Amino acid sequence: MIEEDIPVQLPGEKLRTIMAALALTPGTPVPAIDLLDELWGDQPPKSADNSLQSHVARLRRVLAERTGNPKARHVIRTTRSGYLLDVDPADVDALRFSNAVEAAGRRLNTDGEGAIELLTDAFSEWRGPALVDTGNGMICRIAYTRIEETVLIGRELFVEAHLRLGRHWQVIPELEQLMTQHPLHERFCEQLMTALYRSGRQADALRVYRRARHNLDAELGIEPGPGLQRRFRQILHQEGTLLRGA
Repeated sequence: MIEEDIPVQLPGEKLRTIMAALALTPGTPVPAIDLLDELWGDQPPKSADNSLQSHVARLRRVLAERTGNPKARHVIRTTRSGYLLDVDPADVDALRFSNAVEAAGRRLNTDGEGAIELLTDAFSEWRGPALVDTGNGMICRIAYTRIEETVLIGRELFVEAHLRLGRHWQVIPELEQLMTQHPLHERFCEQLMTALYRSGRQADALRVYRRARHNLDAELGIEPGPGLQRRFRQILHQEGTLLRGA
């Protein structure tokens, strides 16, 4: 096991891809055939099995050399079922982040402050896009999509907690930035409309809806979903309930 938290830069896309694939299911073997597909897709070299073994051996050496800990090579184990990364799931940042978002979702209805604290801590450790400089195999592609979805859910929960605590004005700048980054994301649009309306900016909230409707039609050829349309009608008719709840 690796006893110290020492950053290690892994040389080469293939080493990074192997490590990423193993880290996504710590303690669970990843079959060699899946790693072969991750590294070479449907065009593996004739010596793919030997090449994979060589890459794993090199990855072990790199971990030992760059951490200065010979035991670090044993963090990658060979089993009958494949290769596994022998670490606690809590030591994998993507899994730790996902668990924090799930915990925040459970707390939202009863402890908004606690949910905000969990998400603030989780995002403070987030360093940017997931799985940078890894391969484009199925394992990494699926994991990237799942992680990006979790990030968006975390942002939604963070904003929602603030809205439920009556801090609508505080999240307007963040929501405007999120809408710029994700112009087709209807939940962010709905939350921004709510925050603006509660801040006395009804006209701005309606403009956000019209812009979102235009973007959805232009990019996807669809109308806004039921939730977003309902929020538009509530704001248009100045429903008092929108000022009291999320």
